[in-house]
Amino acid sequence: MEEDDKKLLDDKPLVEDDTEELEDPELVLDCVPREAEQKAGLGSSCPGIEQSKDKQKQRLTAQEKRQACLLRRDLSHLDQLHEEKDLFIQKTRGELRACRRRMELLVKQQESVAAEIAAERAANNMAAMGRLEAASRRLCSELKNEQDLQAQMMAVLQQSQSALWQIEVQEGQLEDARKSAQEEAAAARRGLQERAAKQLHREMGASGKAERNRLLRARRCVHLQKELGLRQQKLVEEAQKNHRKALRFLKASLGRIREQEQKEELETREHMRRRMDAVLALKNSISANRETLRKFQAWGQAKTELAEQKAQAEKKAILAQGGDAFKHLCHQRRRQELEAQNRAFEEEQKRRKQEIVSRLLKEEAVEDRRRPRPEPPRPAGQRSLRDQTWSYVATFFDGQSTEAPLCCPLPDVPGQRPGPAQEQIKLQETRSRFYQSSPLLTAISSESVQGDGSLGGEDTLAWPEIPGLWKEDYKPFQVSKEDVDRKPVGGTKMDKDILARTMQRLRSGVIHKQVASGREFRGCPFNSKPKFIHFKDFDVGKVYKKKITLINATYTINYCKLVGVDESLQDFIHVDFDPPGPLSAGMSCEVLVTFKPMINKDLEGNVSFLAQTGGFSVPLKCSTKKCSLSLDKELIDFGSYTVGETAIRTITLTNTGGLGTKFRFLLASETCEMDTSQSVLKLSSTFTYEDKSLYDKFTTSFSEHQMEGNESSPTDVPSQKESGKLDVKEQEEGHPIESEGVTLTTIMTIPLNEEQMEFSLGETTEGDIGPFSSIKVPVIFTPIVPGTVQNSFKVVFKNQQCPTLYFKVVGVAIDVPVWVPKPNVDLKICMYDRLYQDSILVHTRSKAALRLKFEVCKELRGHVELLPETGYIQALSSYSVQLKFLPRHSLPEDAGKYFDKETRVLEAPMTIRVADQFVDIQPNDGFGTILPLETLQLDVIFQPTKAKEYNFELICKSEINRCFKLACRAVGVYPPLELSHNQIKFAATSLYDTSVATLYVINSHLSMNSLTHSVPRIGSEDAFPVGPTSFEFLLPPDSPITISPLVGTVWPGKRCLVRVAFRPVLPSELIHQEAFQALSRKAEVKSSQKETVTQRKDQRRPSFSMLRLQNQDRLLRASASQPPELQKEDLASSSQEYQSAQASLTRSFQGKFDKFVVPCVVASGDTKDRKGTEPLSFSPHNTLYLELWCPAVAPSIVVTSDKGKTIINFGDIAAGHRGIKKVSIQNISPEDLDLEYSVLNPDGPFVLLNPTIRLPSGETQVLDLSFSPRESVVAQEILDIITKKGTLSLALMGTGVASTITCSIEGDVLNMGYVIARESVSLGFKLQNNSPLPIKFSMQLDSLSSRSRDQHRLPQFLASPDQRTEVVGTQNYSGQSVFSVVPVEGVMEPGKAQDFTVTFSPDHESLYFSDRLQVVLFEKKVSHHILLKGAAREHMMFVEGGDPLDVPVESLTVIPAFDLEHREEAEELKPILVTLDYAQLDPDTQAPPATRELQVGCIRTTQLSAKKTVEFSMDNIAALQHKGFTIEPSRGSVERGQTKAISISWTPPIDFDPDHPLLASALLQLRGDVKETYKVLFVAQVVTGP
Repeated sequence: MEEDDKKLLDDKPLVEDDTEELEDPELVLDCVPREAEQKAGLGSSCPGIEQSKDKQKQRLTAQEKRQACLLRRDLSHLDQLHEEKDLFIQKTRGELRACRRRMELLVKQQESVAAEIAAERAANNMAAMGRLEAASRRLCSELKNEQDLQAQMMAVLQQSQSALWQIEVQEGQLEDARKSAQEEAAAARRGLQERAAKQLHREMGASGKAERNRLLRARRCVHLQKELGLRQQKLVEEAQKNHRKALRFLKASLGRIREQEQKEELETREHMRRRMDAVLALKNSISANRETLRKFQAWGQAKTELAEQKAQAEKKAILAQGGDAFKHLCHQRRRQELEAQNRAFEEEQKRRKQEIVSRLLKEEAVEDRRRPRPEPPRPAGQRSLRDQTWSYVATFFDGQSTEAPLCCPLPDVPGQRPGPAQEQIKLQETRSRFYQSSPLLTAISSESVQGDGSLGGEDTLAWPEIPGLWKEDYKPFQVSKEDVDRKPVGGTKMDKDILARTMQRLRSGVIHKQVASGREFRGCPFNSKPKFIHFKDFDVGKVYKKKITLINATYTINYCKLVGVDESLQDFIHVDFDPPGPLSAGMSCEVLVTFKPMINKDLEGNVSFLAQTGGFSVPLKCSTKKCSLSLDKELIDFGSYTVGETAIRTITLTNTGGLGTKFRFLLASETCEMDTSQSVLKLSSTFTYEDKSLYDKFTTSFSEHQMEGNESSPTDVPSQKESGKLDVKEQEEGHPIESEGVTLTTIMTIPLNEEQMEFSLGETTEGDIGPFSSIKVPVIFTPIVPGTVQNSFKVVFKNQQCPTLYFKVVGVAIDVPVWVPKPNVDLKICMYDRLYQDSILVHTRSKAALRLKFEVCKELRGHVELLPETGYIQALSSYSVQLKFLPRHSLPEDAGKYFDKETRVLEAPMTIRVADQFVDIQPNDGFGTILPLETLQLDVIFQPTKAKEYNFELICKSEINRCFKLACRAVGVYPPLELSHNQIKFAATSLYDTSVATLYVINSHLSMNSLTHSVPRIGSEDAFPVGPTSFEFLLPPDSPITISPLVGTVWPGKRCLVRVAFRPVLPSELIHQEAFQALSRKAEVKSSQKETVTQRKDQRRPSFSMLRLQNQDRLLRASASQPPELQKEDLASSSQEYQSAQASLTRSFQGKFDKFVVPCVVASGDTKDRKGTEPLSFSPHNTLYLELWCPAVAPSIVVTSDKGKTIINFGDIAAGHRGIKKVSIQNISPEDLDLEYSVLNPDGPFVLLNPTIRLPSGETQVLDLSFSPRESVVAQEILDIITKKGTLSLALMGTGVASTITCSIEGDVLNMGYVIARESVSLGFKLQNNSPLPIKFSMQLDSLSSRSRDQHRLPQFLASPDQRTEVVGTQNYSGQSVFSVVPVEGVMEPGKAQDFTVTFSPDHESLYFSDRLQVVLFEKKVSHHILLKGAAREHMMFVEGGDPLDVPVESLTVIPAFDLEHREEAEELKPILVTLDYAQLDPDTQAPPATRELQVGCIRTTQLSAKKTVEFSMDNIAALQHKGFTIEPSRGSVERGQTKAISISWTPPIDFDPDHPLLASALLQLRGDVKETYKVLFVAQVVTGP
């Protein structure tokens, strides 16, 4: 503000300065009228002025306008400065007065303190004098500060007053300019008013013209409606005629359809009959085939038995001759296998030859049909390409050498072709060479050898199903010699290039784009299921098949063709694919892939296909057998065990691969050398690796017999026990047990290490592990020396491709005087109410007798018993305890946590206590070595077992038998209370998170009898009294620990639950320090920026810069003069600086560990019995101690949005609506976290919209939280985001406000009354907003919103009155709504009311105009339903009342056209039914007469009419009175806008018959603008019951 003052003072030329600034748009607008007036005046006074003078005037006018604008701007700025400076002076004076009052108060306090000092000095009270002198000094310093402040404020006040005076001086100088500006502004306003009046006059004329146009359009609209009505009537008549014609044709069509359906039914029955016949024939065929199959099975079984008998006979003969039967059998089987392979190879070659020939013939026929053309002449000695191809095929299949490449075949020289005999000899030689080098020898299994070994020369026990099929003269189809002689020849490289280009052109013509619905398909045309063809763990020589499914993934029909497989797979993969033709989108076809491995090698490739939209391929992979070994664990933790015990854990070695290997478990420090040695069992050199599968089958039984006869024979064949572990399926398929043709012997050197005898392995430390199997190896822990023991082991394998596996074993040995060799007692499956017993053996290593006490946990004392409960165990001996277990039916409830109700397994601890063991020496149980001039510190741990005084000696012995005695004294205390846990270890807790643990304070002191049990006491003092005992936890100051309750009382035999919570927070001092450092940094940055800006200012304003620097110095001195404590107090915890500092420190928190020891003092008595603040007498000796381990870590997840606030406040939300808040959370931990969320109240208003399951490290996720209150409620919930490292709690708060409004209409029914047709009437009502929120409303009429969905419903006039639920009645013929409301939508402010106007505008006569008006809030909630009713008449009179005689809905039926006379009668006599029920409940008492009323009204109208009233009269009054009717009044008149009631009462006459109702009638005439006559029908009856 002072800178602006200075700027104004410096700018002396107020008008001429700053001429380059832009004009104010408002000022420009104000100046336009004055300029126009000036121009108009000049034009009227001087019409003959030259053009040059006009231009000069215009330039002067623009300059004056600019100066006037600048002058008005400076005047307004000067006024603003004057107001601000005046306000600042008043404020400063107020502060100065307050400062003077504080000074007066301080002076008075000084005088009073001086008087007190004098009084105390007279009393010689030095302490009080010191305190008062300190107070006096403090008052002096405060008074001095106030004086300094007063001086500063006086200086500031003087400067402000001087500035104000200068401003007033300038205002006086510019007073004339201000008055002229005001006069100009008034003239401009007058001009604007005149123009506004002219504009209003023009708009009124236009409005009248528009009204006349509207009336003209209305007349035209009425005329068009009449024409449309006539046209609609004609259309209805024509539609009825067409309907009759269509009905006739429809009947004829239905007759033809029925005949067709009957015909189809007969055809369906015939088809079903044929299908049943086919099923019966198939059933008979299956029966016949079963019989044939049984014959084949009998033939095969007989053949197998005969072969076995023959083999046994040969074996016996060879053994009788002294030969090697085993060797002979092997050679014989191999020979049979070779013969079977030869036959299979020949059959395969014949089949392939036939396929090639048939394919060539088919291609040739197709080519000839396509474009026949003469062959070009060729030389006589050169053969065609087709002849060369035929020649090559015949040569290849006849056994010629195939060493020459296919692309360069040998030419066929005429006259050198070998003859038939030579070809046979050549074929045999080629086959023999091929068999020696071909890998097909290993492709046929031993089963095929056994099945095909003796096919010839055997009798057949089965007959063929088709006669003549098995006859000898049957000859299969053979290819003619002419076709065989045609041998194809491979082309050159140029031929192949030409063929590739040709195929490319053909494929480019086949492949085209697929476009459906304007979208082009892109991607793979077919999806494969499975996507990847994998032949895993295959054996050489076997055949594997897999089927895949190709699914059309394009938009429309597509085709699929097999292209082939990769070149590297052509010798092993065969694909069977029958092209299915056109496939629709989503349809599928199947492909069979056959794999016949010839080599033991991994293969990879693709199976390629061609579709109409492009090619695609399916990946294929063939994997050999491999070892995949793993251990189920890498660390075995035995835990704590007593020295002398034995514990066993199991580690599992698993092989998930298809190849087995040998293994051995060793220590990690040991070495293992594996050498291959020759097997003792010498085999023939003719057996190679390929013969291993055949050899294993015969060696299995032989080796087992040999091993049984001589167990010590060093053979490498697997033993019976090991071979039994192998998979049966692998033995049947002939899988090798070992990976080599000869076995391996492993030589290992294991050095002995006596120091590591705690851990050992079981018996099974080496052996073979088969494919897809596992082996369990026990690890034994036998602790010898107290302390922690660990060791590492490794598992080595014979297969060099298998890596060495390592695992670690850890255990802790505890040295106690007694131990149990069997720590676990397993009673197996037990039954209720049965006794089970077992004995527990206890050993001791102590050299003195010990007293043992056996305890059962409290929960099982009614079910388990240890006998005896107390016993003595002698030195270096054992002791046996009897365990009795008698389970009751209440065991599941009594055992509590020890009993698993799902598995029904009971696991409970039993305790063995050693008496008189109250001293322990640590570390190392008092054993150790001390060096010269060394000092060792040992801990003497005293654990008393009784409350008494202890006096004992500790003797320390050296190796030279020197003894050192240490006298010890102690007092044992048995406190009256005990804690269920003396130590609590909290988990690592994040900042501002909470970890909770529970414990119990137990009072078990029930009796003072010290003979039955120990009683609480201190040493040898008196026992603690029985009764309520109080406790109190003494928390250390400023600790993050909360204990609830801190103080309590426990009655004898009871326990008190105590909740201990750990919530680590950052110290407030640290946060304040960080916040003020951030503030100081910001202040330095701002000051540096201001100095830079100051240096760049214009040098013409030095006074302004000096003033600003003085103000900055004054502010800095004022802030520096404040003490730091006051600044810290001003920084609240809710401020942005505080929260920013807190978030920054939370992110950089490195972790902290605190250990607290919380004492719990105990006192006798109840805390409620103490008087006032009288403390209880707590004894320091009965104090209990609770140790707490509290590790604090940085939170894994933090909130990054809204300054890191964890309180999400939605504010006020209208009930039924939803508010959404976005909260950003970030994972600041180094690893990815899985998130879980606490369950919010399912019936509550808070919802988490997008829960995230996983949050990667360093990433931020935005959570959407929704608050949807259903009612007016203040809601608050806690959302916990739970991770494995901590929990982030978000407090959700929100207030639901009910959007309540009240309506001024009573009963929610607004009756518009009677209106003349084609006129309108309006009524108003109000809606009051009673909620504290603005409400958005909209008004909806049912006739406008529900017309579309109700158009197919049954007409209301056809429904019964009980079924009529619609509120929308008669509507206008014109299609416009008969009711309208203004305004339609808007917003109601809190506490405000909104006025609404409803207009009723009928266009024809009807008594049943109705509609429903809905008040919709926030476009969702319907607040009120207002029923709108109205009636319209063509004339000004109406009668209402009586019983309804028609339906409240207009009928859509066509009204018949009567002649004029009948129509007039129908209009003149309008019936009115009046029913009167005379209720006579008591025959002895006169009942009141039955009464009804008729209302006669006159409608207020704007039309001109001769009559202003409506007259009515009713005749036949005398006859009605004779029948008991009384009508008052019988005649009268009604003014416009008024109604008059005609009262009708009836009392039964004397001659009235109660069994028949009384009927009477009268005519009611109304005379207004027309005359109307109503016939009133009276029906009276007597009612005797309610």
